[in-house]
Amino acid sequence: MRHVFLINPAAGKYDRTGEFTQTIRAACEGLDYEILVSRAPGDCTHIAQAAASSGEPVRLYACGGDGTLNEVVNGAAGHANAAVTHFPGGSGNDFIKIFSDPAAFRSLPRLLDAEEATFDLIRCNGQNFAVNICSMGFDARIGTEIGRYKRLPLVSGTGAYLLSTGVNFIRGIHEHYVVDVDGQHFDGNQTLMCIANGRYYGGSFNPVPDAEPDDGLLDVLLVRDVSRATMLRVIGKYKAGHYAQLPELIRHFRCRRVHIRCDRESEINLDGELMMSRDVTFEIAPQSIRFFYPRGLTYHAAAEHAAARRKGPGRPVHPAGRSCTQGRCFSAYLPAAGYPTRQAIACRSSSILWCRAFPARGPPSCPAQW
Repeated sequence: MRHVFLINPAAGKYDRTGEFTQTIRAACEGLDYEILVSRAPGDCTHIAQAAASSGEPVRLYACGGDGTLNEVVNGAAGHANAAVTHFPGGSGNDFIKIFSDPAAFRSLPRLLDAEEATFDLIRCNGQNFAVNICSMGFDARIGTEIGRYKRLPLVSGTGAYLLSTGVNFIRGIHEHYVVDVDGQHFDGNQTLMCIANGRYYGGSFNPVPDAEPDDGLLDVLLVRDVSRATMLRVIGKYKAGHYAQLPELIRHFRCRRVHIRCDRESEINLDGELMMSRDVTFEIAPQSIRFFYPRGLTYHAAAEHAAARRKGPGRPVHPAGRSCTQGRCFSAYLPAAGYPTRQAIACRSSSILWCRAFPARGPPSCPAQW
């Protein structure tokens, strides 16, 4: 097995090439490995494609942020001999937040002892791929202009984001789009549109917490034409994944294809990378990329927790009377639901998920003990 590490020195706040190189050499002694450093945007795609085209088994490590992962995925997509992972060094690292312990991806020994899954991709206009989330509208316009404000004296990354948000908020938050979702037609103003394969983007936005990267479907949110005052209320629900609480303002679809037309060249966010088009088609590309991750993690937990949060306290998602006999239960607090002592308990061996309020000391370790 060959291991290829693709380092993006432009990812994050500073160049971490030296740190990455030192860590890789220490962990990979005795292995067949190679360290390659990108010199320009798009380099990681070309390097990954060349490595995958050899036909030999290869594991590709995207050493950087979500943009680096996107480039590596685009180079490896469709090559059955190549598997991809994220060795994070960027500022967002949003895609790996779907896993039960994203911090584990920072441990190279754990990545070297990995298990694999095959994930879907979002195909954009038949050529570009995204593994995580695409968006158009208000948030994509904000992202487009952040770079301009970062170049201003004394403006930090947070300051650039706030400036871009403020300017676009004043300029106008919605535009006219024609949207087709698996044959359903919508012609009118939209504030923003989200096409999800993963769950997190923009650092802390979790708009579709039950999206799955391997279910063969896109999760799509359309936020209707709203006033600025209403947008302040909607954005909090959108960010937290509570779209079901505003069905009159946020439409949710599970589909395989979305076609969007705009009256002008519009900003499109693909995993944090930006492109421009006035006519774009997003399609699901099922089972298109092999992705490896630290052994023992799960990427379904966030979706199960979201389901529990919607069900409310004391309601099992699956019938009672079954319990774990293999010690494979795990739990996670759900403070975002507004219940600081509520936990979701999921049993991987019997596919049971419970959501229930407990004392501060927490629940017993297995549903069988309740």
